[in-house]
Amino acid sequence: MPVETNNKMKTPRPRQFGGGLLILVSLLLVLNFVVPSFFGQRTPQIAYSDFVTQVQAGKVAQALITPNRIEFTLKPDAIADTTQPPPPPRLYSTTPLPIDLDLPKILRDNGVEFGAPPPSNNGWIGTVLSWVAPPLIFFGIWAFLMNRQGGGGPASLTVGKSKARIYSEGVTGVKFPDVAGVDEAKAELQEIVDFLKNADKYTRLGAKIPKGVLLVGSPGTGKTLLAKAVAGEAGVPFFSISGSEFIELFVGVGASRVRDLFEQAKKQAPCIVFIDELDALGKSRAQNGAFGGNDEREQTLNQLLTEMDGFEANTGVILLAVTNRPEVLDPALRRPGRFDRQVVVDRPDKIGREAILKVHARNVKLADDVDLGAIAVRTPGFVGADLANLVNEAALLAARNGRQSVVMADFAEAIERVIAGLEKKSRVLNEMEKKVVAYHEVGHAIIGALMPGGGKVEKISIVPRGVGALGYTLQLPEEDRFLMAEDEIRGRIATLLGGRSAEEIIFGKVSTGASDDIQKATDLAERSVTLYGMSDVLGPIAFEKQQMQFLDGYQSPRRAVSPKVTEEIDREVKEIVDGAHHMALAILSQNRHILEETAQELLNQEVLEGEPLRDRLKQAIAPAEMEKWLLKGKLPAGTPLMQETLG
Repeated sequence: MPVETNNKMKTPRPRQFGGGLLILVSLLLVLNFVVPSFFGQRTPQIAYSDFVTQVQAGKVAQALITPNRIEFTLKPDAIADTTQPPPPPRLYSTTPLPIDLDLPKILRDNGVEFGAPPPSNNGWIGTVLSWVAPPLIFFGIWAFLMNRQGGGGPASLTVGKSKARIYSEGVTGVKFPDVAGVDEAKAELQEIVDFLKNADKYTRLGAKIPKGVLLVGSPGTGKTLLAKAVAGEAGVPFFSISGSEFIELFVGVGASRVRDLFEQAKKQAPCIVFIDELDALGKSRAQNGAFGGNDEREQTLNQLLTEMDGFEANTGVILLAVTNRPEVLDPALRRPGRFDRQVVVDRPDKIGREAILKVHARNVKLADDVDLGAIAVRTPGFVGADLANLVNEAALLAARNGRQSVVMADFAEAIERVIAGLEKKSRVLNEMEKKVVAYHEVGHAIIGALMPGGGKVEKISIVPRGVGALGYTLQLPEEDRFLMAEDEIRGRIATLLGGRSAEEIIFGKVSTGASDDIQKATDLAERSVTLYGMSDVLGPIAFEKQQMQFLDGYQSPRRAVSPKVTEEIDREVKEIVDGAHHMALAILSQNRHILEETAQELLNQEVLEGEPLRDRLKQAIAPAEMEKWLLKGKLPAGTPLMQETLG
């Protein structure tokens, strides 16, 4: 993926001299007080008693008495070496001065000239500096640290400034050729680019370009990349900031940052203001309830709404925002006049995935056997970020194995890593566990090969992977699917129960390995009744309040229903699951020889895949009752077929 460059605007920003000037003054004051003490004239020190002895011996010529010591010079004839000419007078000092009231009399009696130093010539200036210098030094250091953190002086002066990162014209490093698999979204955004380049074409007709464009889609689909591509294609300044960067502890800071951001944007127009994760800032105010909410978030949102109303159309300021949760945004943000246009950046289809793979594989050395189209077929549901990670994982595997280029086997292993997790070679199963896992996975594969809409079974493995997978069956759809029919849902439930059913037939008991399959089968059966309205008894009624998390699943609290309806829902769900369990037992019982042969081969090889596996599974025979059951025929437990299967 293109590397984000953080080049700043070419427009020079005013330099901040306050902190630097304080630091310079502080350093000068420190040097003024400290340097003389280190580099001044150093005098030899003797004990006070030795000084008195030399005075009484007539060797001292002059003495200067200070509050802390005595500085004195010796007479030339007091120097020990008399063969040399007398040296110039040398200054000596004593150790800390004791209290001696007889010292003046001793000095007078021995003819020593003595006195005291004059008062300091600094006067009041030195006194003032001694009081002012320490606070100045402290404040200078504090200002320097705040300047390093906040980029322009003390935090109290910059807390309300926008933290947007500014990219100059065309240096986002991304253009439309770098974004693939979202052709419809790119076509929508081409109009924004054209307006920023050729504004007169629109204004002369009286057209108004949308003030705001909201990009919505699942995480990893390339929304942020698209916004950068718009700035790169238009060649205009690009202000980038996250929604969470507006919110601070202090009320009013976020609103101040919004004002500052739009003031900067108007000065740099035409430009693009990009807000990532808008839902952190623009959550609906109705969610706060009757007891109020976050005042800081509300004030920030109100200021954003005001600014979007305030800057006039066609001023050249385009607001791009990104979210994967548009359902939580405040309605005032989504109304026309603010975010006029919503562009859906959906998961790519097979053609889009192939285009994305070509973009991310441009700088990767691929072997001749690599087929990006086949990889796109094997990666349904992958978004751009997943495919970028897939290409990188394949390249890492090739480098780890010492290859000169990335081969198709590296991509196959990378797909399994992304889907099922890493191989757990340290997780060693005993023979009985391996046997149970082998029959369990082959049971999934046989039923999955017979059910409609299930896709081809690509691989069966009993090598542990991921957190808790002791084995897995890789079944890939032959084409992108957006709807699931009722018979396909029933077939999916039967496939999920195939592993448990195989354990029942072979071992006469079940293990804990089917717990996740049972959970998924029960959830799917419940959704078919309460959400999809696929029950003949209850009819097309939705018993769930679907609360969408856009393109990324849902949360469905049940409506208020009567106990009788709840009991009927439970009965319908149980009937669907029981019927699927019965059909799985019937299929595996009729194809028991294939189940046992395939499981034994899987125990020997640990992995079965490709055409040999599919040829073996094609031999499986569907019971005559399967078609009837798929079309909502009922096969209750206790029928002759069930008794024969369990017998």
